[in-house]
Amino acid sequence: MSEALRRLLKEGRKPQQPAVITPHVGVLTLHFQLYGCDDLKAKRKVFTALKALWGKEPDLAVAETADQEALDCATWTIAALGTSSQQITQRLDQIEKSIEERVDAAILDIHREIL
Repeated sequence: MSEALRRLLKEGRKPQQPAVITPHVGVLTLHFQLYGCDDLKAKRKVFTALKALWGKEPDLAVAETADQEALDCATWTIAALGTSSQQITQRLDQIEKSIEERVDAAILDIHREIL
C-alpha cells in the first residue's frame, strides 16, 4: 500500500467536525391603524390572512405583540430565521410587500432589526 493511500485512510477515520452554522434572525414589526372594527372578533378577522399565510412557514414566527385589546390599532411582529442576513432581508422584504397587498389596514410604522 502506498504512503499516500495510508495517509488518506488514516485521515478518513478521524471524526469529522460538524459544520458550524450561525443562524441569523430578522425581526419585522408593523404597527397598523384600523378603521371600522366594532369588536375584537372584527379586528382578528382583518389579520386572518397574515397569520394563516406566514404563521405556518417553518422559518417564521408571527404574533400580535402589542395593542391586543385596542380596536383602532394593532402591532404584529414577524421573526425570520435564516443562514445569512441577506437571506433574511430578502425574506422580510417579500413578506412586507405581501402584507401591504393582503391586509386591509393602514401601516403606520415599520421597524426592522437583523440580529
